[in-house]
Amino acid sequence: KDCKEKACVKERVVAPCSPLPSEKPEAMASATLLKSSFLPKKSEWGATRQAAAPKPVTVSMVVRAGAYDDELVKTAKTIASPGRGILAMDESNATCGKRLASIGLENTEANRQAYRTLLVTAPGLGQYISGAILFEETLYQSTVDGKKIVDILTEQKIVPGIKVDKGLVPLAGSNNESWCQGLDGLASREAAYYQQGARFAKWRTVVSIPNGPSELAVKEAAWGLARYAAISQDNGLVPIVEPEILLDGEHGIDRTFEVAQKVWAETFFYMAENNVMFEGILLKPSMVTPGAECKDRATPEQVSDYTLKLLHRRIPPAVPGIMFLSGGQSEVEATQNLNAMNQGPNPWHVSFSYARALQNTCLKTWGGQPENVKAALSLHQWPRPPWRSPPR
Repeated sequence: KDCKEKACVKERVVAPCSPLPSEKPEAMASATLLKSSFLPKKSEWGATRQAAAPKPVTVSMVVRAGAYDDELVKTAKTIASPGRGILAMDESNATCGKRLASIGLENTEANRQAYRTLLVTAPGLGQYISGAILFEETLYQSTVDGKKIVDILTEQKIVPGIKVDKGLVPLAGSNNESWCQGLDGLASREAAYYQQGARFAKWRTVVSIPNGPSELAVKEAAWGLARYAAISQDNGLVPIVEPEILLDGEHGIDRTFEVAQKVWAETFFYMAENNVMFEGILLKPSMVTPGAECKDRATPEQVSDYTLKLLHRRIPPAVPGIMFLSGGQSEVEATQNLNAMNQGPNPWHVSFSYARALQNTCLKTWGGQPENVKAALSLHQWPRPPWRSPPR
């Protein structure tokens, strides 16, 4: 047997020698197949290796290029400029009526106009405000002096924005939760808002921790925000993406963090599915805080630590700005928490998009009385903001 094996090696033939009595015919057939089909002669080795080398593969990819992409990036960076934030004055007429009622004023268009005039004519407003979210009525409205509100904002280098959602309604099949309506007809409405001078949009949906939140509610919130963002970018408006984690409840800060991680993961997944350009969006998240009824309150440093940890885990650095909502916090509390988050460098511009936290004291000082206008306006003449974003 040894002699025959040596002879096989010498002849470079991979085939068994004459079968021993114990070998079966099937083994001979398999060896013959190997010889004829797979193993080349020595003279063919080089050619075979060359032919087996991997060939270049051409991969086709579809890259979304929108008509407004460059403008969207420029607008987002303008709003996310150092030391400035967003004034959220987009209350619907009904909500604005509640604010006016708190100082004894009737909810009329004239009173709403007077109040909004007060907000946009504060001296030096553009030094600290980079964008103003307006309600539809305000976008087309003029001040009491007859000047367009959009023009007043633009002159102060404040970008006009517009609230585009149609409000919250009950979500069928959920645990008493809500979803945000307004996608029907959104493209045509946003095209008209762009022509009127708006350059960014805002869509708010909410997630309730005491009510679950259910998987259905989280997915509905994320999908609705993603569709809105894609439609807005197609119409030249930078979308502010706002899934608000409501403060209601007795839960602690760890539970808020857990839910927020889930909500933002779903939101960015569906935005990617809808080809949303992250460089042309802004976020309006809730800060990570305990529930409003929780006995264990969090310090600004704790809120900062939890919130920044959430951002680093879930938000791509391509996003230009994180504009926090005050979420029912007091003016002082919202400012202290924001200040704590800006004590070190962040990959994004971390700032504010406040409504009540910027308006409450001004509203009470004014009280609807013409003689109090000067005193109310003076509240906005800050020497410098209580916080400042570090250089990027």
